[in-house]
Amino acid sequence: MSMPRLALLASPTDDAQAALQALTAIHGSHAPQEADVLVALGGDGFMLQTLHRHGALGKPVYGMKLGTVGFLMNHHRGDDLQQRIATAEPAVLHPLEMLAQTESGATVGSLAYNEVSLLRQTRQAAHVGIELNGQLRLDELICDGVMVATPAGSTAYNFSASGPILPLGANVMALTPIAPFRPRRWRGAVLKSGTEVRFRVLDPHKRPVSATADSHEVRDVTEVLVREQRERSVTLLFDPEHNLEERILAEQFTS
Repeated sequence: MSMPRLALLASPTDDAQAALQALTAIHGSHAPQEADVLVALGGDGFMLQTLHRHGALGKPVYGMKLGTVGFLMNHHRGDDLQQRIATAEPAVLHPLEMLAQTESGATVGSLAYNEVSLLRQTRQAAHVGIELNGQLRLDELICDGVMVATPAGSTAYNFSASGPILPLGANVMALTPIAPFRPRRWRGAVLKSGTEVRFRVLDPHKRPVSATADSHEVRDVTEVLVREQRERSVTLLFDPEHNLEERILAEQFTS
């Protein structure tokens, strides 16, 4: 059996660049368009960059942690890379699609593999209405912000905001407020993955709000639609003993 062609991609940190040189000397490196597997060397931020840049190619991605955060990455080792890829377990992720309308009248689209978040731009709290599948569910949420998170992203910003951790394959997403003031006891909701979530900014001039899909920020939004993009998917590869499902479970049993 022929070995898969690898595209070795690295963050600009010294450790990642050193690993890139060492692995290229052993395995060579192809352009992402010509490779069978993309190998991302860095942290979770670099993994998200790789998915945004090359996700449309439909190539599986195997990450190795050479950064500060590595939830989406495997442990870094310089040996047995081809064997590890051959025995890796796949995790198929569907991104969220964000369509944001701004005060200027523009409509901006972007994808998010972790979360789409709305955040206040000034010292004043945001006032946001929330519709689910066209039905008004919360007429006014007063908060610092609110987000929709995927299962893969549920352990990141969502969990830090006291949102639920979601198992992979459950076909759900988390709707989580960030520092809610009113309704004070509202803790968010778990939604079916096919739900369309529409946020309406109720006072965009006095209380401006930005929307961010992973790292792509759009400022001065008036309305944001979030839905799962079923036509797009990415496949992450994980060592069997550290697969993504096991990591999500482990997060729920650690203090």
